[in-house]
Amino acid sequence: MPVPPFDPELAVVLAALDPEALAPVTPENLRAVQERDVNARPRPTVEELGDGGRFEVAELSVPGPPGGPEVTLVSGRPAGLAGRPLPLLLYMHGGGMVMGNAWSVLPRVLNDWAEPLGMAVLSVEYRLAPQTPYPGPLEDCYAALVWAVEHAAELGVDPDRILIGGKSAGGGLAAGLALLTRDRGGPAVLGQVLLCPMLDDRMSGFSSRQMSGIDIGDLTSHATFWQAYLGDDLYGSADVPPYAAPTRATDLSGLPPAYIDVGSAEMFRDENIAYADAIWRAGGQAELHVWPGAFHSFDGIAPNATISQDARATRTRWLRRLLAGGDGRS
Repeated sequence: MPVPPFDPELAVVLAALDPEALAPVTPENLRAVQERDVNARPRPTVEELGDGGRFEVAELSVPGPPGGPEVTLVSGRPAGLAGRPLPLLLYMHGGGMVMGNAWSVLPRVLNDWAEPLGMAVLSVEYRLAPQTPYPGPLEDCYAALVWAVEHAAELGVDPDRILIGGKSAGGGLAAGLALLTRDRGGPAVLGQVLLCPMLDDRMSGFSSRQMSGIDIGDLTSHATFWQAYLGDDLYGSADVPPYAAPTRATDLSGLPPAYIDVGSAEMFRDENIAYADAIWRAGGQAELHVWPGAFHSFDGIAPNATISQDARATRTRWLRRLLAGGDGRS
């Protein structure tokens, strides 16, 4: 089937990626893929994350969900901003729910979000599937959010200006967390930043098929990720809860303002567009950006491309408006 063209700068980067890293992930090779990811994504130390004193970084262990272990959070904030409460971003890393860690994503989040916006960050080391399937990872994130609000003074953050966000699987967790905290009457969240979020276990959008194996990822890999996250009892059933797969939600009212961005040439395009549309239909606020010719996670993989710089600048403007007391709209 025809596919949309890639942005020229991004096409060069995509063509140069290691084919092994793009090979399909199956239930049979998942463990090996996880081990390879651990080796390829070393965790920076607290000193390295501090970047020569630019940032104040610490590792925290906080109470986890009932019956679960403690949750590790990596805390970071620009140096020299003590004395006033900062807005806080609770960030969930990507990795298909089966890979990634809270440390390796922090440098980019600190540079792209925390420093220009004067914001504190808590990066959540949620448990990974399939070792811990749903709801474990999401409950880890909820426990982290509740703890952050209860300890806002200790953290030096403003409990009325807490945002949640993430990329890919982390964006899906952030969307699920927004639904969960709404329905539990949990902490109020100022906004949700969903970067190419993983939302639809059914992979029902046309783009899922159109861009499979052309974008970063394919149907086989994403089916493996969803099966690992949902477990054998839920995967493929009609009983998948919206907190696990937010496109399953039938009520998207009462959510915090959402910023959603996605590429026109990636598998998650249509589910992201549909999610923004569902928020609008429910009377909510969402700002959607579909970046032309962009593949999945383009701004992280090709950070110097012009379109990546545009995406970061646009996201920063939305956050600045929201933090200034607006609703994210111009």
